[in-house]
Amino acid sequence: MRKKIIAGNWKMNKTLSEAKELISSLLNKVNTNGQVEVMIAPSFVNLPMAVEMTKNSDILVSAQNMHFADSGAYTGEISADMLLDIGVETVILGHSERRAYYNETNDSLKKKAQKAFEKGMLNIFCVGEQLSERKSGQHFEVVEHQIKSALFDLPSQAYDKIVIAYEPVWAIGTGETASPEQAQEMHRFIRKVLTDKYGEKLANEVRILYGGSVKPGNAKEIFSQPDVDGGLIGGASLKADDFVAIIEAGKK
Repeated sequence: MRKKIIAGNWKMNKTLSEAKELISSLLNKVNTNGQVEVMIAPSFVNLPMAVEMTKNSDILVSAQNMHFADSGAYTGEISADMLLDIGVETVILGHSERRAYYNETNDSLKKKAQKAFEKGMLNIFCVGEQLSERKSGQHFEVVEHQIKSALFDLPSQAYDKIVIAYEPVWAIGTGETASPEQAQEMHRFIRKVLTDKYGEKLANEVRILYGGSVKPGNAKEIFSQPDVDGGLIGGASLKADDFVAIIEAGKK
């Protein structure tokens, strides 16, 4: 059985003192009982502190992004080796906000995914369609292209450390949420795309998360879908009680 992941993407939120306060609260409240994996993704400047505070706890720390090069003249960027050196072994790649605001392409994400594989990092790879693409019936085509163009050059063993996060862009930070049935439909489709390339066994082992305005009130129903293996949580992960409630929903 696939163990669910509840990952909190903090985006550009929380100063150092605020991040310390939130992590301290989570450490006092989170108890996974081995039933679910919990991750938080603070900003780059808060990662070393987060790694130190969460040592010997049930909480793992992820980065929100990284560059595909090992080093070089890339002002403002962070490499995989820099993350690994401070104890961060997980990275979120391809988030819709990175694609939309910073012009990340399927080609650049292909390089990033390859680098994550080379470095042995867990890669939470995000896919999802815009509202216009959903309304025009292109949502399956868009998500399939995102997966194939960025991930399909990787060998099957790479998927031991790939988690796919389906995020309908129209549901991120809008308060709108894909219905549990819509989430399940896309998650099942993603599993079929993986099956066609790598076989049913691998496809059934890859964990697929849902992201898009998950809250304590809807988490249980979303997570109960057979192909939904947890969530990539945005705003609700910034409040300890809300995030803990979502974690609890993932344990049931």
